[in-house]
Amino acid sequence: MALKDKKCDCRNATLLSDEELSVYKIEVPDWKVVETTKGDDLVQILRRDYKFSTYMEGVQFVNRLAEIAEEQDHHPDINLGWRKATVDIYTHSVKGLTENDFYLAAKYD
Repeated sequence: MALKDKKCDCRNATLLSDEELSVYKIEVPDWKVVETTKGDDLVQILRRDYKFSTYMEGVQFVNRLAEIAEEQDHHPDINLGWRKATVDIYTHSVKGLTENDFYLAAKYD
């Protein structure tokens, strides 16, 4: 089953090992694994930058991402700017990357 067809379930999420990360990363090649600070924690996240022709195109895109996030009950951090958006995905409850993050990234692709 393709990643985009899997349903997020963050209740039983566990951090992925480095080996698991490399396998999942192949499925979402446009996303970067990045270390960043979230709150007081240094965590690994999935990040992707998107570009748009107009600001409103970005707004519409972000609204669609929000709908998918609600359907999956898994909510990314989205930063919308002029003709661009940055999406950060990670599992807040485990402070890092889980299978669910890759499912959501695949759905966004």
